[in-house]
Amino acid sequence: MSTDVCIPSIGFSTQEATLTEWLAEDGAAIEKGQPLYTLELDKSVQEIEAPASGTLKVIAETGEAYEVGAKIAEIV
Repeated sequence: MSTDVCIPSIGFSTQEATLTEWLAEDGAAIEKGQPLYTLELDKSVQEIEAPASGTLKVIAETGEAYEVGAKIAEIV
């Protein structure tokens, strides 16, 4: 079973965030709770943890802005 990795809702007014860095490479084995990627918001950069354990399949590119809820990766 796979788990979608989506841009989380951070704060009341956040509509989108920029994916600044993947902290794990595509195809890497990851553990739930492990720092997975960073997001740039209006005035801060936040590290987001993996929602599940498994193998990371990256979909989204760094440096791009994505709407809250957008799928950026999958953990299988």
